[in-house]
Amino acid sequence: MQRRAVNILFLLAAVWLVAATQAGYFDHYVLTVLMFMGINIIFATSLNLVNGYMGEFSCGHAGFMCVGAYVGSLLSVAFFSSSKLFGDPLFPPELAPFLFPLVLILASLVAALFGLIVALPSFHTRDDYLAIITIAANYIIISLIENIDLIGGPRGFSGMKRTINAMTDVVDLPWMLIWVLIGTFVCVTLLYRLVTSTYGKGISAVCQNEVAAEIMGVNTNGVKIMAFMVSSGLAGLAGALYAHLYGYVNAQAFNILKSTEGLVMVYLGGMGSLSGVILAAVAFTLMVELLRFIIPAMNDLLHAGGLLPASFELSQIWKWVLIPLILILLMQFRPEGLLGNKELTHVFPRLKRWVSFK
Repeated sequence: MQRRAVNILFLLAAVWLVAATQAGYFDHYVLTVLMFMGINIIFATSLNLVNGYMGEFSCGHAGFMCVGAYVGSLLSVAFFSSSKLFGDPLFPPELAPFLFPLVLILASLVAALFGLIVALPSFHTRDDYLAIITIAANYIIISLIENIDLIGGPRGFSGMKRTINAMTDVVDLPWMLIWVLIGTFVCVTLLYRLVTSTYGKGISAVCQNEVAAEIMGVNTNGVKIMAFMVSSGLAGLAGALYAHLYGYVNAQAFNILKSTEGLVMVYLGGMGSLSGVILAAVAFTLMVELLRFIIPAMNDLLHAGGLLPASFELSQIWKWVLIPLILILLMQFRPEGLLGNKELTHVFPRLKRWVSFK
């Protein structure tokens, strides 16, 4: 019972959050920030499987998020909405609450397939070549989608809000919040079970010494491909949720800057630390949101003091100065991140009574 305390607490917190939302205690902005926290947790923990536990270096993870976003969006519209692209929906909109998990699963599987396509040639190389290949894959995916005019090309794709509205028409609940909570729980639980399993020990062995792991009988190539596929599939899940949260998706939202966000969250929390990356994803989301208020306040302060000319305005683009700066400072002063490869149970041993991070 004690070992399941975290699951029970998460379930109780999720039920309370949904009930509080129904009662009107949270406005749309707060809910959106909370949902972005969940999506960032999925995105960051999936990248941590490759960059942290396996010790490889993927720099284009947002490309797989992009695949999941577009596949999930297309399936959602095809399944539950009338559109010029697909015509009449394949299923009655009333089935949306029951079949939407199928959309998320298929989006994840297609993203995992793209991960396999990237992994097969990548893991025949050594050292930092995976970073180069994943960056190239990120740009290829974006360019490919932008050149398919049938799905909107550079204009993007929309229509997913009709699926969420169809769910609300069946039962008036905050469905997007529910799906993000479920997705976050499934992602974290799956990764926890994987990295603490016997197979997961093979991933850690590859990180420590690939040659020694192979001598001891670990199928290193198979382990790396499997881990990369799981990581890509979970990034696709984050992308599908992201697209439905916005109700609109554009390939440029998943460029190298989005991949950099994932890297910051992983290295801020600590490579190989599941709980550390979760905390970092929450902190990073809050930091980005705070910048929305801090930058206008800085504008007013600097203009009032005569430190900025009237024609010059600090804009939100400054977050792309601060985010890479955080990454540089981490690599310089604390390359192991906040928790390193430790879990919260190592920092606070009393937590071991309630949860075990092996």
